Amino acid sequence: MHDFLRKLRDVAFSVSLIVIFVLVINVGVVHVEWKYIGQFLIGALCVFLGLSIFLLGVDISITPIGDHMGKLMTRSNRKWIIAAGSLVLGFMVAFAEPALMVYGQQVEAVTGGMLASILLVAVVAIGIGLLVAVAALRIVKGFSIKILFFILYLIIFILALFVSSNYLAITFDAAAAVTGSLVVPFLLALTVGIAAFKSKQGSAEEDSFGLLGVATTGAIIAMLFLGIFTNTKNLESGGAVGSAEIAFLPTLFRSMRDVSFSILPIIFMFIAAQIFKPKFSKKKNLRVFKGLIYAFIGLTIFLTGVNGGFMTIGRLVGKNLSLNAPDYVIFIIGFLLGMLIVLTEPAVHVQTAMIEDITSRSIKRRIILIALAIGNGIAIGLSMIRILNPEVQIWHFLLPGYLIAIILTFFAPKIFVGIAFDSGGVASGPLTVTFMLAFCQGIASGTGGAATLIDGFGMITMAALMPLIALQLLGVIYKIKLKKNPSREE
Repeated sequence: MHDFLRKLRDVAFSVSLIVIFVLVINVGVVHVEWKYIGQFLIGALCVFLGLSIFLLGVDISITPIGDHMGKLMTRSNRKWIIAAGSLVLGFMVAFAEPALMVYGQQVEAVTGGMLASILLVAVVAIGIGLLVAVAALRIVKGFSIKILFFILYLIIFILALFVSSNYLAITFDAAAAVTGSLVVPFLLALTVGIAAFKSKQGSAEEDSFGLLGVATTGAIIAMLFLGIFTNTKNLESGGAVGSAEIAFLPTLFRSMRDVSFSILPIIFMFIAAQIFKPKFSKKKNLRVFKGLIYAFIGLTIFLTGVNGGFMTIGRLVGKNLSLNAPDYVIFIIGFLLGMLIVLTEPAVHVQTAMIEDITSRSIKRRIILIALAIGNGIAIGLSMIRILNPEVQIWHFLLPGYLIAIILTFFAPKIFVGIAFDSGGVASGPLTVTFMLAFCQGIASGTGGAATLIDGFGMITMAALMPLIALQLLGVIYKIKLKKNPSREE
C-alpha cells in the first residue's frame, strides 16, 4: 500500500503540471471549446489512476519476469540459446507494444494507407528482436558498447541516404515509439538478468544499461531496409487523423483489446519459463499474476485516458496555437510542454527508479529526470521550428545531433553511455506518441503554409535524440567531478 501511495503522489504531481499548463494556455492563447477541456480532464483522471496502477503492476510482475527470463537464458552458458531466446522475446514484446500500435495507426491514417500499420509494426518488431539478440551477446562477450553504437549508427547514416526525408522521419519515430510502457520495463529487466551472468567479473552494473538503445537501432535499420526495397520515395500526406469527438466507452473497449494483445505474450512466456528450473515459489507466482492484473487494468485505464482526452486536446491546442500565436510563443510553449510531458511517461519512472536501484543511489533519479526534461523540451522546441519552416528538413537536426551523440560516447563514462541510449527510447513513450504527436500535427495543419500532417512526424525521434546528448553531457560532468574528488568510485 505504501508503494502504491508513493506512486499516486508522484504521478499526481506530473499529470497536474500538464493539466494546469493546458488550462492556462487555453485561457490565455488557444481558446479551445470547454466541452473538449472537460473531455481532457476526464482523460487526465484516467491517466493519473491508470499510470499509478500500471507502475505498481510493473514492479511486482513485468520486472521480475524480465529479470527471471534473462537469468534463465544465461544458465545454460550457451550463446546460441541466449541469442535465440533474446530474439524471440524481443520480437514478441515489441510486436505487442501498445504505443507502437497507436503510432502505426496514425501513420496509416496520415499516409492514406500507403504505409500499413501491421507492416510497420511487424518490421519494427523484427528489427528489435534481431538487435536484442546482438545486445545480449555483447553483454555476455564484453564487447565495447561504444564501438557497437559507432558501427550501428554508421550503418544507419549510410542507409538513410537512400530514403526520402518524410520516410526518414517516420522511420526514426517508429523506433522511438516502440520503446513504450511494455517494452521498456521488460527489456530493462531482461538486461539486468543477463548482466547478472557477468557479476563475478565486476561489470554487471555497467552492462545493465544499453540493451534498449541497441535494440532501437534495429528498428531503425529494419525500417530503412523497408523504405529502400518498397515504394516510399513519394510518401505524402494522403489521409486524415481522427475526429475531435471521442466516445470513452468504445475507447475503453479498444484499449482493453490492445492491452490484452500486449500482456498475453508475457503471460505465455512466463508460464513456459516455469517449466524449467529455477522456478518461482507458489507465493511469488501468485504475486506475479496479481501484478499482471494490475498492469492490465492500469494500462487499459491509462490508454483510455490518453486516446480519449489527450490526443484530442493536443491536436486542437496545436491547431489553435498556430492560428493565434507568433512563432516564438509556439516555440516556448513547445519547449515547456516537452519538459512536462516527459515527466508523465510511464517508462521514464520505471527506468529512473531502476537506475537509482542498480547504482545504489550513486546516480540520483532526480538528476536524470531534470536532464531528460531539459533535453525533451529542447527537442520539442526544435520540432516546432522545423514544422513552422518547411524548408528545414529532419536530417538538418538528426545528422549533427547523432554525430554529437556518437562523439560523446568516447568521453562519457560507460555507464552513462548505456543510460543515455536507453533513455532516448524511454523518453518517447505513449504520451509523446499520442499527445505530443497530435499537438505537432495540429501545428502543421493550422499553419496555412506548405506544412502538412506528415510534417508532424519527426518530433518523436527528436524526443529520442536529445536525451542521448543531455545525459552523456551529464556523464562528462560526473566524470570531471569524480576526478576532483577521487575518493568517490565511478
